[in-house]
Amino acid sequence: MYETATHTTTARRVGRLPAGPVAVTVHRYDGGPGPTVYVQAAQHGIELNGPAALRRLHGDLRSASLAGTVVAVPVANPLALDSRSYLTPQAYDARASNLNRAWPGDEDGSLGRRIAARLWELVEDADAVVDLHTGTPDMLEHVRYLDGATRRLAAAFGAPYVLADGDRGEDADGDGSTLRAAAAAAGVPALTAELANSRRVDPTAATNGATGVRNVLRELDVLEPSPADASSPVYLRGDATPTRADESGLFELRPDVAVGETVDAGAELGAVYDPATYERRQTVTAVDGGLIYSLARESTVMAGERLAAVARRVE
Repeated sequence: MYETATHTTTARRVGRLPAGPVAVTVHRYDGGPGPTVYVQAAQHGIELNGPAALRRLHGDLRSASLAGTVVAVPVANPLALDSRSYLTPQAYDARASNLNRAWPGDEDGSLGRRIAARLWELVEDADAVVDLHTGTPDMLEHVRYLDGATRRLAAAFGAPYVLADGDRGEDADGDGSTLRAAAAAAGVPALTAELANSRRVDPTAATNGATGVRNVLRELDVLEPSPADASSPVYLRGDATPTRADESGLFELRPDVAVGETVDAGAELGAVYDPATYERRQTVTAVDGGLIYSLARESTVMAGERLAAVARRVE
């Protein structure tokens, strides 16, 4: 039964610094009986279009007719956002600086794992999870999912690309401790939306994020269905090995290489140079073939850093 939503906001304590507690803001939109959907953003502090998307969605949800509940945390990692940092600064946590490698958390662990553990309590109570992220300008906007049960929700989001994780249920970096993987292991369908353009608020990306969450809520019948154009995403599988820097230096991408293109294994992508001696330290070649969905471009790189990610097309 759809009922006009009631909106409440609470501060949820997720950790403690020497001088006082760390808290996140939790928005709750309660309607009639129905599923609970947990939505969060800004696990990484430079990924700003997730909070911007949830602000746009807020204007709709607080007066919408809902059959269920939406729980939204617009800034999951306030320490990283306040520091304008991708990761939690090591001064706060040198052991779990990447919140999206700390799930399902540990209430007795370091600060990052304690934050994850407190947020995990919201995940466990949900019937579905949407985790909003923001990629670089050289990343195709896409949605990632792990298992077949989540594919329907991932497609409903409306991104142009839908990317399935590898057989081990891990992300492209081979790590199973993302929110997406931990939620799936707990039986909660979870998808990760990678919007465009980190470090700045992009109105188009923020609107796409708000629309995507709204589409998922409609797919789950939390929001009433409405006529919409049927999306036809490109389906990809993320089991290809990413290409990494073997040496540290300045990475220069070949000018004719771009996201959205298909490359063969062994194709030359660029080179890593010594910035002082001009020595070519590494000729960068694609480890696996497939469609390029993410690239590092003209950047200072460290050995082991990901330079390119590809995925294979699937029917």
